Formats: sequence, structure tokens, C-alpha cells
Amino acid sequence: MAEIGKALLESGWLAARSTEVELTGSQLTTTHPPTGPNSPWMEAVVPGTVLATLVKNKVVADPFYGLENEMIIDIADSGREYYTFWFFTKFQCTLSGAQHLDLNFRAINYSAEVYLNGHKMVLPKGMFRRHSLEVTDILNPDGENLLAVLVHPPDHPGRIPPEGGQGGDHEIGKDVATQYVEGWDWIAPVRDRNTGIWDEVSISVTGPVNIIDPHLVSSFFDQYTRAYLHATTELENRSAWVADCSLNIQVATELEGSVCLIEYLQTQHVSVPPGARIQYTFPKLSFYKPNLWWPNGLGKQSLYNVSITVDVKGYGESDTWGHLFGFRKIESHIDSATGGRLFKVNGQPIFIRGGNWILSDCLLRLSKERYKTDIKFHADMNLNMIRCWGGGLAERPDFYHYCDVYGLLVWQEFWITGDVDGRGIPVSNPDGPLDHDLFMLCARDTVKLLRNHPSLTLWVGGNEQVPPDDINTALKNDLKLHPLFESHSGNALSIEEEDPSQYLDGTRVYIQGSMWDGFANGKGDFTDGPYEIQNPEDFFKDNFYNYGFNPEVGSVGMPVSATIRATMPPKGWQIPLFKKLTNGYTEEVPNPIWEYHKYIPYSKPGKVHDRIELYGIPKDLDDFCLKAQLVNYVQYRALLEGWNSRMWSKYTGVLIWKTQNPWSGLRGQFYDYLLDQTAGFYGCRCAAEPIHIQLNLATYFIEVVNTTSEELSNVAVEASVWDLEGACPSYNVFDKLSLPPKKVMSISELNYPKSENPKPVYFLLLKLYNMSNNSIISRNFYWLYLPGGDYKLLEPYRNKRIPLQITSKTSHKDSSYEIEMNVQNKSEKPDPKILTYNNNFANRHEDGEFDMASLEPVHNKTEEKQKAGLFQRLYRQFPRETDGSKISEIKGSDVGVAFFLKFSVHALKTDNKGGDDTRILPVHYSDNYFSLVPGEEMSIKMSFKVPQGVTPRVTLEGWNYQSEVPTVI
Repeated sequence: MAEIGKALLESGWLAARSTEVELTGSQLTTTHPPTGPNSPWMEAVVPGTVLATLVKNKVVADPFYGLENEMIIDIADSGREYYTFWFFTKFQCTLSGAQHLDLNFRAINYSAEVYLNGHKMVLPKGMFRRHSLEVTDILNPDGENLLAVLVHPPDHPGRIPPEGGQGGDHEIGKDVATQYVEGWDWIAPVRDRNTGIWDEVSISVTGPVNIIDPHLVSSFFDQYTRAYLHATTELENRSAWVADCSLNIQVATELEGSVCLIEYLQTQHVSVPPGARIQYTFPKLSFYKPNLWWPNGLGKQSLYNVSITVDVKGYGESDTWGHLFGFRKIESHIDSATGGRLFKVNGQPIFIRGGNWILSDCLLRLSKERYKTDIKFHADMNLNMIRCWGGGLAERPDFYHYCDVYGLLVWQEFWITGDVDGRGIPVSNPDGPLDHDLFMLCARDTVKLLRNHPSLTLWVGGNEQVPPDDINTALKNDLKLHPLFESHSGNALSIEEEDPSQYLDGTRVYIQGSMWDGFANGKGDFTDGPYEIQNPEDFFKDNFYNYGFNPEVGSVGMPVSATIRATMPPKGWQIPLFKKLTNGYTEEVPNPIWEYHKYIPYSKPGKVHDRIELYGIPKDLDDFCLKAQLVNYVQYRALLEGWNSRMWSKYTGVLIWKTQNPWSGLRGQFYDYLLDQTAGFYGCRCAAEPIHIQLNLATYFIEVVNTTSEELSNVAVEASVWDLEGACPSYNVFDKLSLPPKKVMSISELNYPKSENPKPVYFLLLKLYNMSNNSIISRNFYWLYLPGGDYKLLEPYRNKRIPLQITSKTSHKDSSYEIEMNVQNKSEKPDPKILTYNNNFANRHEDGEFDMASLEPVHNKTEEKQKAGLFQRLYRQFPRETDGSKISEIKGSDVGVAFFLKFSVHALKTDNKGGDDTRILPVHYSDNYFSLVPGEEMSIKMSFKVPQGVTPRVTLEGWNYQSEVPTVI
């Protein structure tokens, strides 16, 4: 008897172009199966696309590198058959008794014929629908089963106009598929239009009765002290007799490791007629004071394991289903004070600071490991929402799983965009896909796939467009709120009302488009953006953005120089020409490879002087990319701090366009495709922390932003100004402060620029600390110039040699490393009475909330963490090797700020050639691109994995410092 449950078919796949295979599907799966990766067959990427398979096998060049994408034939020129491919694999399965086997495709693009052991089945059209085929009667008796899938591209792949454009010629909009694949202003066209088996393939064994798409819903009463879990599931009886079932639901929470506490267990008796499919709703389950799920930065992401099993009389366990579930309530309404949409979680207003997301890889090489890194990066940046843009994916369950674990609220759009569905050049068709019924089938199936994730916050009809009237009406009807979740609800379920778990969703608001109903101007006019470099002070001005919630505001995204070298040939290493215009502004003229990779300049002639040029004309690629990181940090910190400054008074939220690129693009990103962070990542991390001290760049007033629901008392602000000689000409402390919850408090004006003989370039260090123990709650470091000035005096500052002391502490287990670097600026302290030199940061308790009554400093202790348990986000201690600590002293006779320091991790290679990219990626840092004033010290923690046999080394670079840091590893 086969084991009940699901098994992934994720390895051993082969692929071949259909025109190069002379055999039929029946022959491939009976008498003439391929024997291995012998021409025309090659190793396939599943999940993935045809193009991903071709790249893996070096049949085509890497489209992410240089101009190689231009060398790959486009489907518009080749015809659809060129990208019509066979995929083949084998699997073992032997059933017994009343067992059944389903062959499941969680998504294919765009249609397919499936052959199993000589039998043909058809997967109908649609990129966003699940397919489940019962194959019980066609399994081979010997247990070895041959599977071949012929995958066809989208029906309307379209053609790319010579001028490019948003979504090419828009033909792809006639299908229910991703729309970015014809190219956009941030990506080149994807030549196969994502044809392939792009999501999970599995087989699932069940008994006579199987469980289909359970729906879990929580409701609350008595100020969240009491909760109900509502659950409805479908049951299908595939036998010829009445199935008498014991239907069990169990709710458990993890205590430690693999030890679980069962909090609820209920058994119901259900009879299912032969061949019938019924819906069953459990009696509601009652909980007292459940652990709540909170967004990132506002509390713990508590998750319970809900499992449903069905036992059939005379047979035994027939099927089982499980899902992580978070007790939480999400509400939203249009805020009367700002006109912006306001979100509440568990009754608490949430100030939204998030990012726009396309997908992790434009060739759809999706993996749990990549998703984990992507989502943790967003949590590391202190963001609390991700918007899944309508031209990309209905994201996968693995994406949502990590959003659940790390606390990212998700805005999920359906497959409509303004450019492809109503405007653009040429003007596109506003009627959406040709098959509206197919669109709705895919939409309903997507809702069922994702609705149990606590991170899923709202559904949106489309990007900068609403769906066609009939689709929009159907979505509004299908996704209407249950009365229990309407904003005026008194939170009491009447006897007459349906159980909320009987709705398709019913718990989340549906908004018809990204610029309607509390977003942008709320009326659908194009009032999102802008998307280019800004003067940092402009973000703070009252006229910068006039509406309460901006769903898209974007800017630059240049990566570090190592990424340019890794993704481009030497011709792409040429930096832009700085062309002076008659109006006094500078125009950047990039090389053709940068232009192809959608480079966005650091100047906007007529509006913004070149922000890189403020530091001096760059000499080479390294110089350009370093100065770009300075701008990235300032730009994105100012963007979010500008929104912080008017939290609730003018704004309810902002989403940055965009957080990352699914290919090697050069705009709108906090980390590049190779997973190395830009400095903008850390500018964002700084500005989006839950409690934050900042400088209003328009008024030069120091402000404290408290986004939490707790009041801060007995805190103080320390503001110190530092000049390029290492002196501290201005030092002020504002003490005994109380900071109310959910408020922005103005502390004092920074008077140094108005003082007698201020320096033209200076540094400002702001700290918010707890007076009881001097623990730091928030720290923020600025480099500033006087009005009308620039940063050119920082150029000779690069020659300073600041003495540093670095203490490294390393621990590892197998390939996982954790390193703590304590860095101290050993310059002489100009004022030994300053209390916060050692930067003992206040500990955020494990639940993610600040405990205002017991803020405690962390004394340079390495947090020992490992992979999260099933229900918990945070790492736990695990036995491992500890290599002790090592102290390194960097000699230097100068006094001053150690400016813009950056750690990186590399593979130690004895035969390293000069051009090799030795970076180990990804690395999670507690901070980076940081600066230290004289006497100050900072502890930076980093965690990463290394390939087998690789020894890591850590390097430290900075504006006025560059050296390899020896570590004991």
C-alpha cells in the first residue's frame, strides 16, 4: 500500500523541442522513452520554463548577461512551435485496495497534453490554474510510470515593436498570463513568454475520500480575548459505496523544536454518497487568548498548525491536509483625515511602508530557498507590505509561506495592467483577455490556493486599470466581505448568516484597481509615481505628493561594481558620460549595455542636479558605483522619512517601486538579482524601523516617529555634529521625553547650519536612547552640506586613515555561519562624557514588540540562531563549533569619522584570478554601509551559507578604509 499524501516530482526531468522529437506521446511513455540527456533530450528545469532549460544546457546564452538576450530568437520570429517542448520523467508508485492517485500540476503555461503510460489527457489553457488528473486506472502494474508533457506557449505571444514599450504590442493581454514578458521599462522581453511547467508537479495518494480546498477563517470577540476558528472543506467520495467518515480537525502550536501542544481536537461524523462531492462546515472552534499574528515590526508572527484528516469506515485514513494558520483580523477603510486607505491589524492602525514586487526570477526558476531570502530581505528592511504587481504573478504558496513567517502583508493583484489593457503605444484593448470565463476560473482558483495565508491582505483587480466591467462585477461579487468583516460590523455572527468559511474568501477587501478607493487620488487618474531621482529634501515638502497612499514611487537602483562585472562584459564597465547642458544641469549618457538593462540616471535635467556629481565626477566603475551607493542610501532613507514625517496627518502608507529585479536590471531595486544589497537597502532599513529618530530635511527639525501602540517614556535624544577634522562642534541632549504611540514628535531644530562659521560639509549623529540604562532605541547618521553646496570636500577625506579595532567572533555548523564583528573607531574621543559611544542597542523581544517597561541593552552578544522551526520565525540555539574571537587593529594616525563602512563575505581562493567574482551571496547583515564617529563602536552580525569545501573570509571597505578583515573560521 502506498503512503497517503503528496510526493513532489521535482528531479530527473528531461526536455526536448517538439519539432526534434519524431515520436508520439504514447510512444514516449510506452515503447520508446528517452534514456537520458542525449540529443535532442536535455536536463530540464522543473519548475521553470523552456528558456530556463535552454540556458541551463547552454543551448542559448544567459539572457541576464550583457546583450546576450538580443542573440536569443524571439517567439514572434520563430513561431510558437519553436518553444513548444516535451518534458519527460518517470516515477514509482504502486497502489492497493481502494487507493487513488492524482497527478497534479499547480500551474503550466499555457496549455499541455499529458501522456502517462500511453494514455493521453489534456491540460486546458490558462497560466494561473491548477490541474489535477486522476490516474489510478492507468498506472503500470510494475510500479514504474512514464510521464510525458507537451507544453504549448501562450496563444498570443505578440511581437516586440522596434521601440520596445510597456508590454510590447500588448497581444499577450489576450491570454490569461503574465504581461511583463513582452518587455517593460525595467525588463527586456522574455523570448519564450514563460512557456513551461513553471510550478510544482506532484502525485498524491488518497483513499476513497479526499479533502479539497479547506477554508480557514478566524473571528474575534471581547477585544481579541476570545476567538473562533471557522473551517469548511469539500469532500469527494470516489468509491461506489456510501463512505461513512470520521472527519478530524486538529490545531497545534509548537513549544520547542518538534514538540507540539495540541490546543484543539474535534471529530465529526459525515456520510458522503457514492461519487458525490459535498461541502462540510465544522462547528466553530473556540479559543481563549490565542497568540495573534502581527505584521513585521509590530508583534510576533504566531502560527498554528491546522490539520484535517478523514478516516473512512472499513478503510482507515483516507486523506490528510495541513496548513499554517495565523489568528488575525485585517480591516481597511478610506481614512477621512488623509483620503488614503488605512489598514488595521487586530484593531491597530498600521502605517504601511512597503515595496512593489514583480517576481523573483523572470525565467520562473522558483525555489523555496530563493523565496526565503527574498522575503527575509524585505523583513530585514523593516518593510511591512509587499504588493504583487498585476503584470507579474499570482504568487506561489511558498512566497506566501515566508510572508506569513516574516510578517509581510501582501497586496495581490489579478492579471490586468493599464499599459496592456487600455492604454500604451499602440493603444491596447481595454476589454482584457479574450476569454473572460477563463480569467474568472483562474481568479477563483487562485483565491482558493492562497486564502488561508494570514499575510494575504487584499485583492486588487489590476495595476493602474480596472478589469472589464463583467470581470470586475464578478470579482466584486465573489470577493464581497462577509458581514462579520465589514468595517461597521459589531463582530457578532447571527444565526441567519452563513459561516464565513463558506465564502470564497469574505475576509479581505477587494479593490478594483491600484489607483482607486483610497490609493493615489482614488479615482483612477494616473497619480502614482514619480519614478526618478529626487532632491532628498523634496520628499518632506507638502507639495511632493498630494494623496494619502502612494502605491508606486520609484527611483534609482545602481548595484555595486562587482555585480556589473559579473553580469556584463568589459564594454559594460564604462561609466556614463557626464554631459553639461546649457541650462546648467548634467545629463548622464550611459553605455548601450546599461541602456539595455534599463539604467535610470542620477540626474533629471531641469529638476534635479546630478546627485553623483555632488561627490565629484567619478573616475571609473568602482568610483561610480561607490558614489551611487551614497546616493542610494540618502535617496531611499529620505523617501521613507518624508512619509514618516506626515504619518496619519497626510499619509497612511507608501509602496516603493520597486524592491528588486527579476533579472540583471539597473533601476528600482534594494538588492540585485545576484542577491547583493545596495546601500538603499540599509537606508530603507534605517528609516522604516518601528521607532525612529530622523532629521526633517526641509525644516531641519529633529523628529521621532513612533509607529508602535506603546508610549515611550523616560527617553532622550542625543544630537552631535562632527566635522571633517574629527571635532564635535555641536552636542545637545534633550532628555526626559515621553513619546506617544502612533505619533510623530518634533524635538528641536538643528541650529548648527545657522551657527557662526559652520563647516560646508559635516556629519550629524542622532540617537534616541533609554535614560535608565543608556540603551539605544534608534540611531541615524547623516552627511550634510550647507545650502547651495556639495560633498566635494569628502573626496580628499578618502585619504584619511582612521584607526579601527575589530573584534570578530565566529560560529558555524556545517555550511551555516554566523559572525559578529564589533568595530570601534579608535580616534580620540573629543568629549568623554558622551554616554552612548558603545551603542548598546535596546533588545527587541522575541515577539517583535518593544517592551517599553524593560528596554535592555544588548552587550555585544552573538544571537545564536538557526533555521526557523515549523511555526516560528526566529532562529533557535543549536550545537555548533565556535571559533572564539580575534582582535585586529587597523593602524591610523588620523582623527575623524570612519565613513560608509561596508562588510562583505568572499570565498577564500588561492588561485583567484583578478576578474573572479568571489562574493558569497546572500548574506543577512544586521546593518551595513555604516559610519562611526570618534570613539564609537558598533556590532554587526551576519549570517550566510557557503558552498561545500569553501572557506569564507570577511572584508571591510569604506570611504576612507579598505582592508581584508581576518576572521577565525
